[in-house]
Amino acid sequence: MADALLRTENLTKKFEGLTAVDNISFSLNEDELLAVIGPNGAGKTTFFNLLTGTLAPTDGHIWFNSNEITNASPSEIARKGIIRSYQTTQVFEGLTVLENVRIAVQSNHNPYVFWNDANEDEEMLSKAREALERVGLWEKRDQEAANLSHGEQRTLEIAIALGGDPQLLLLDEPSSGMSPEETADVIDLIGKLSSDDLGIIFIEHKMSVVMEVADRIIVLHQGQVLADGPPEEVRKDEQVQRVYLGGTEA
Repeated sequence: MADALLRTENLTKKFEGLTAVDNISFSLNEDELLAVIGPNGAGKTTFFNLLTGTLAPTDGHIWFNSNEITNASPSEIARKGIIRSYQTTQVFEGLTVLENVRIAVQSNHNPYVFWNDANEDEEMLSKAREALERVGLWEKRDQEAANLSHGEQRTLEIAIALGGDPQLLLLDEPSSGMSPEETADVIDLIGKLSSDDLGIIFIEHKMSVVMEVADRIIVLHQGQVLADGPPEEVRKDEQVQRVYLGGTEA
């Protein structure tokens, strides 16, 4: 537990009469690729919101690199190295691919002198280039984000997250809305990023994605952990089959 990258203890979030996240205790090791699955309304997004400071827990604790971050703000958590992408596309469509990522690098650049020309800052440009090369979008750096395909925009979001120099990346349905070909590409990308010494937690509904790339799966149901283990073990779990896998995409 002491050397876990991320750890929660009795993490709980209540909204009036609803308990969205109910007493979740888990740990994530460095370089681990963890999938979070479950039916709609299981508490997956609320769980992400707690980990990134968007919501404050009703009860429980969160540690990152052995430092408690339970009540830290989203910006503080991002600076510590937990960066998130969202279920819906979040890019600046009127800016170029490079500009989108450079903004993320700038936000993490400390100190930053506001009157400097970001186009001439070699360090920031180098970091933005590195992020785009990691996801395979460097050749499209001068295109406006609006002109990218849906799958490329989702990939750009990952590059934007990488621009924040994360140690832990949280991806909310990274293959949402993608074609089978684009889904295959994002599977490869997630696997490659995980092998690059980056911890990843991702929410996903496509079981083909989950089973192919995850080292471990946590299944949430009614805010609680229903199962936690390797993919094959979780898939064979009778409770998981009853409440989730029977009605989802294989």
